[in-house]
Amino acid sequence: MKRVGYTLLVAVLLLALGACSAPHRAAPVVDRYNPSEKPPPYYIVSRGDTLFSIAWRYGFDVKRLANANNIRAPYTIFPGQAIMLKERYAAPSAPKKIAGKSVSSPSVKTPTPTIKPQKKTIAKKPSPPRSAAKESWRWPVKGPLTRGFVATGQAHKGIDIKGKMGEPVRASRSGVVVYAGSGLVGYGNLLILKHSERYLSAYGHNRRLLVKEGESVNAGQTIAELGDSGTNSAKLHFEVRIDGKPVDPLKLLPRR
Repeated sequence: MKRVGYTLLVAVLLLALGACSAPHRAAPVVDRYNPSEKPPPYYIVSRGDTLFSIAWRYGFDVKRLANANNIRAPYTIFPGQAIMLKERYAAPSAPKKIAGKSVSSPSVKTPTPTIKPQKKTIAKKPSPPRSAAKESWRWPVKGPLTRGFVATGQAHKGIDIKGKMGEPVRASRSGVVVYAGSGLVGYGNLLILKHSERYLSAYGHNRRLLVKEGESVNAGQTIAELGDSGTNSAKLHFEVRIDGKPVDPLKLLPRR
């Protein structure tokens, strides 16, 4: 019996020594990208948050989120403020009331003035002014695509573009910086640009941000340096949202 016990003890010691001498494998580094979390009833504003970043995190349209919380433009919020995470469309303007009755317009008739006929003149049609809403989208960096847009679920609501550390990241369209920071988990150093009342774009994993919130930028302007913040390789994560909802950027960007 003693010999059997001694043999078992030796076997256990040999197994332990073999485990110690085996090559150590480090835990793999993963991209902790999480484009939209399931919204709780409320969100408590932290330092560095903007209403745009909160809307982006939970997939809301910023105007409808503002309406639900009675926040008017320019959507100023404060640390510690509770934001209800829901949307509400703007209420239609109420009709005017006269003597307790609602009317849409006055019922007073105005006489039609007599206009003498004049010689017809052909006026030159003015050319429409160029605006960011009609600009073509541009690629923010020139590298190859490493990961595409996923329409279903919450897997990947943008595209990843491979690049070199420190290379320039350019604005895909003219707009205004509505968020610049690292408060959204999985995006690293992030910029969000507002291009119109409906269109937003985002640029994540930057090494350094070169523009600040409230700053206007032009299409093609360098806004950041490409990096690997929040991920395991040098790349740019690029998203476009319309009315708060993610769309495939490849449907907007020009073909290479």
